[in-house]
Amino acid sequence: MSFDYQFGNQYYNYYDGIGIKSTEYEIMAPEQSQADQPGMEYLMTPKPIFDNPNYHGSGKLNGKVAIITGGDSGLGRAAAIAFVREGAKVVIPYYDEHKDAFDTKNYIENLGGECLLLSGDISDKNFCLEIVNATLERFGHIDILVNNAGVQYQQDTLECISDEQFDRTMKVNIYGMFYLTRAVLPYLNSGASIINLSSVTTFYGDPQLIDYVTTKGAIVGFTRALARNLALKNIRVNAIAPGFFWTPLQPACWQKEKIPSLGSNAAMARGAMPYELAPTFVFLASDDSSYVTGQVLHNNGGEVMG
Repeated sequence: MSFDYQFGNQYYNYYDGIGIKSTEYEIMAPEQSQADQPGMEYLMTPKPIFDNPNYHGSGKLNGKVAIITGGDSGLGRAAAIAFVREGAKVVIPYYDEHKDAFDTKNYIENLGGECLLLSGDISDKNFCLEIVNATLERFGHIDILVNNAGVQYQQDTLECISDEQFDRTMKVNIYGMFYLTRAVLPYLNSGASIINLSSVTTFYGDPQLIDYVTTKGAIVGFTRALARNLALKNIRVNAIAPGFFWTPLQPACWQKEKIPSLGSNAAMARGAMPYELAPTFVFLASDDSSYVTGQVLHNNGGEVMG
């Protein structure tokens, strides 16, 4: 598997919400777009690199069962593959990206792992109950929950955000996380881990993602409050705030002209492939982070510091 995803260093002008800047950075992907959220990985050019063939698991998650929403593609797929390499069984609730989901399942099974796919809408609390029941029926217990699924829509102003878009963003990104976490909690034992996906956009306030940023900020608050609530039960709750990673959410959100510049704001002047976030998921899911709770880990190439 190749790790050569650079299209070459070029100069590109991008708008940062304050003024026009010019910088040199690595282009990860050419202009492209997709019509529907949350996007299809198999349609992307280049394909995201979700697995590091040089990563060798050491049994950190042996016997564990993990639910990873949106694990069919993008960051969720990278987490699922890494968890399987560490000995976990995975349950992947996804929306309607059937080809991506079955590609992920086949990849996991080729590694010798086990994967249960469940298609539905996590903003529906009944589907969240179905996820828990199906997981318990198949595997008998739940040890890790990764609230990864989300949607984002680019809009230039607050006035451009329709009631329908605002409602959808809130329900998928917040309600879905709340419903599924609430449904899972009665079955989590001491040592369990909950990992929520926030975003670097929360910490600098992306001007074209106002409703998305609002949800990702709420996830930080939810993570901190729930971490304190569950600390004495030894159930850890943490969040990850990724920078720009090449996932289906990007071409499904941004105007195609912006795709080549994504990640250029980072100090490292590049975006990242999903496999680069996988070890962070493993760290937070495993006993390596046994004294870590209520934290937000920033994997953003230096886009936001401090």
